[in-house]
Amino acid sequence: MPATVSQVLTGLATRLGTISGLRTSTYMPDQLNPPVGFPVVESVEYHKAFGGGDVVMRCSVFVIVGRYLDRTAHTALDGYLSYSGATSIRAAIEGDTTLGGVARTLIVESGMNITAVSVAESEFLQVQCTVIVHA
Repeated sequence: MPATVSQVLTGLATRLGTISGLRTSTYMPDQLNPPVGFPVVESVEYHKAFGGGDVVMRCSVFVIVGRYLDRTAHTALDGYLSYSGATSIRAAIEGDTTLGGVARTLIVESGMNITAVSVAESEFLQVQCTVIVHA
């Protein structure tokens, strides 16, 4: 039986939690206290193999790094977008490609959309990573 969306989102948030100092949630928090990371499911494809044997979920992982005009936030992007290292989003998520046993495998496909996001009249620096999960 393939993993549920909730199981995948919980697994992604758990993997993000391995990054020291990064607060995590399974959804976008009501109030931001950066740095914070959370996953969002973008799509679910049911028939990637015969008999529904390969359900594929495309997820976005958002990390809100800090205030947009804060130099420290922009500097932190190096670590979050690095291929490896203690604060690498890719390394943290791919550190357990089964998300604790709920997925068959996954891959962090890309880091993209490094933008400002407005929340409660404040601008924050945000990065989005695409994760493909084979449930």
